[in-house]
Amino acid sequence: LRTSPRLLCAATQQKNTGQNLEEDQSQSQNEQKVEPSSAEKLLAEEKVKLEEQLKEVTEKYKRALADAENVRQRSQKLVEEAKLYGIQSFCKDLLEVADILEKATESVPKEEIKDENPHLKSLYEGLVMTEIQIQKVFKKHGLLRLNPVGAKFDPYEHEALFHAPVEGQEPGTIAMVSKIGYKLHGRTLRPALVGVVKEA
Repeated sequence: LRTSPRLLCAATQQKNTGQNLEEDQSQSQNEQKVEPSSAEKLLAEEKVKLEEQLKEVTEKYKRALADAENVRQRSQKLVEEAKLYGIQSFCKDLLEVADILEKATESVPKEEIKDENPHLKSLYEGLVMTEIQIQKVFKKHGLLRLNPVGAKFDPYEHEALFHAPVEGQEPGTIAMVSKIGYKLHGRTLRPALVGVVKEA
């Protein structure tokens, strides 16, 4: 059987038309891929908004965590300070008792403390023992005496009552202590009342 040239031509044309249809379809698909639909655009915008919101919420959460940690640390520090310095006002009141004991022992003339005077001797010894005991209790609770004779004047620990020239002593040092000072756990509870050496 011989195929007519007209049929061959028609078959070729159909084949070409099929190829053209496939090319057109693939081209239209590519165009659809290149140009996203309005729904995809909305989704992309929504995604960007949600990512920004997530970032903002995450930052706020981190800030809140940091604030909570700061509050916890401050509270812990306040509790520790309350444990250390809660007895501060009580200690201040006891300092007056310690001062009275010290003055009482200093006022007794040493030459009068003899076996011939047993009442005065036992009273004096009792006062001295009480004074020693009260200082032990103070030390146990972190309360220490400040008797800074010969030390450099420190305005955080000492209160100057007067300035006077003293031979053989460097200016700025403490020549005399009028009233003993005290420190509670390193914090000055009562400054020592002192006389400070000045230049002649």
